[in-house]
Amino acid sequence: MFKNARIYRLGAPFGRAAAELEAALGTRRFRPCGPVEVATLGWSAPLGEDTSALVHGVGGCLLLCLRKQERLLPSSAVAEAVDERIAEIEAGEARDLSRSERRALREQTVTEMLPRAFTRSRRTLLYIDTESGWLVVDAASEKQAEEAISLLRLTLETLPAKPPAPRQAPAGILTAWLLTGEAPADFIPADACELRDSEDSTSVIRCKGQDLASEEILNHLRAGKQVVKLALDWDERLAFTLADDLSLKRLRVGDALLDEIEDGDDPAARLDAEFALMALQLRELFVRLDALFGLVGEPA
Repeated sequence: MFKNARIYRLGAPFGRAAAELEAALGTRRFRPCGPVEVATLGWSAPLGEDTSALVHGVGGCLLLCLRKQERLLPSSAVAEAVDERIAEIEAGEARDLSRSERRALREQTVTEMLPRAFTRSRRTLLYIDTESGWLVVDAASEKQAEEAISLLRLTLETLPAKPPAPRQAPAGILTAWLLTGEAPADFIPADACELRDSEDSTSVIRCKGQDLASEEILNHLRAGKQVVKLALDWDERLAFTLADDLSLKRLRVGDALLDEIEDGDDPAARLDAEFALMALQLRELFVRLDALFGLVGEPA
C-alpha cells in the first residue's frame, strides 16, 4: 500500500459522492501513449488492472490512482542520430546547416524514433479523507504529488488543497526531542535521521543504523545542526521517517496490525483491507501531528 504520505488540507468539505467522482475521473481515464506522444496521464483502477472502478471508497476515504506512461527516448541517443544526419547532409551538400535546419532535423528525428521507444508506467495512489478533510498522496517527491493534484484539480475543475503550514517549526521540535531525550511517549525515535546546518543548507549529515542518543549525534546538534528528517515508531502502529515539511517516507504499518488482516487469494481484497487499515491509522496520526505542530495554522 502507501510507502509515502504527502498531506494537503482541503479548503472546503469534499462534497462529491463516490459515484459522482467516478464519473468525473472517467472523462480522463488513462490511455497508453500514442506512437508520437512523449507521455500520457490519466486515472486508473486503484485496486489493480483486474478491476475497473476508478474510485474505491472505505471508511469515508476515497482511493484513486494516477497512472503516467512515458516513452523512454534518451537524449544521448537522439543527439547521436541527429549528429549522424547532419554530418551526412553537410558532406553531401558541401555546406553547413543553419540553426533552424538543425532544429527541424532534430524534431523530425524525435518524431521518427518515438514509435520505436520503450514505454515506462508509474502509478501514484492518493486518497481523499472526506471525514477529516485531508488529501494524502503516496509520492516520494513534491513534484510527483503536485502532478497528481494538478490532474485531480483539472478533472474536478476546482480543488482547494494546500500543504500544511505548521505553527511550530518541525525541525526545532524534532531537534529538541533528540537533544533532551524527551520525545512524546507515543513517538519513539528509531536509528536514522538527517541533520542540516541552519545557516548552510549544503552542510548535511545522514545517519542510519545509529544510536541517536550518542554523544556524536548530540555534539552535532549542540553545534547548531537541526533535525530535518527523523525515523520514528508511532505507538507501535506506524513506522515512518518524518521530514521537516511534515511528509512521511518509508511508511509501514506495524506488524501486529498487519497480522489482523486475513490472507486470501484475492489481491484486490487484500489491498482493500490494507488501505482501510492504513487510512484509519493515518487519520489518527494526523490528529497527533496537528496537536504537536499545528498542521493547519499559519507559520509563526
